[in-house]
Amino acid sequence: MTASRAWSVAGLAFAVSFGAGACLMLSPALAADDDAAQILKSMSNYLASAKTISATFDSDIEVITPEMEKIQFTSSGTLLLDRPNEIRATRTGGYVDVEMLFDGKTLVVYGKNTNGYVKMDLAGSVDHLIDSLCERGRALPGADLLLSNVYDTLIGDITDAKHIGRGVVGGVECGHLAFRQHDTDWQLWVELGEKPMPRKLVITSKTIAAAPQYSLVVRDWKTDVPVDAAAFTFNPPKGAKEVDEAALADLDELPPSAPAKGQ
Repeated sequence: MTASRAWSVAGLAFAVSFGAGACLMLSPALAADDDAAQILKSMSNYLASAKTISATFDSDIEVITPEMEKIQFTSSGTLLLDRPNEIRATRTGGYVDVEMLFDGKTLVVYGKNTNGYVKMDLAGSVDHLIDSLCERGRALPGADLLLSNVYDTLIGDITDAKHIGRGVVGGVECGHLAFRQHDTDWQLWVELGEKPMPRKLVITSKTIAAAPQYSLVVRDWKTDVPVDAAAFTFNPPKGAKEVDEAALADLDELPPSAPAKGQ
């Protein structure tokens, strides 16, 4: 699996995280390292065991201008996941206000700032949704953490894994992990104790000058929350119009004048 696939995914920018992995034979280089991989696996198993999950998050993405100036754009969002095939997420930033709903049959992406929505037939699980969006180029770093087998997805291309130590994110004590791949380095802060939930993720691109980063801080984690089935049904607001899939290009977290992500 390539590094780009390992940190791509799910629809327009909703990054938050879970997954499970079977007991694996790690490469000698990884097995000889410390317990970073095992902590990652414990996190994945814990989140995969939850039928429903809700969370809120803040994210930052950096771009590099032609003058080599690093500019950061920020947004916040929410997530509601009901395994195996329903998800609702929102993201609000300075240049976009978007909502995504998937009921196991149809994906709807609604741009509140444009009052337009896109509908796509994508019957299947959330995993299938994520893979389909990746193939369409509608991906964003971090959303692979929504997969039901995130450990297998991420561990395959790891060349180095370290348990750096401890840190505190939002008042929660976490284990600080660092992983290396060919194209990216990424760090993960996992809550200590009986609920090893991811609290922070930072991905650094090594193939682009000035090494831009994507960061995600997750707040208000709740597992096995009550879910209303209507939460995943889209009811078009007054005046909303269905638009072509190409309109998704206008639902970006960057302003139109910004350089391409990381460029």
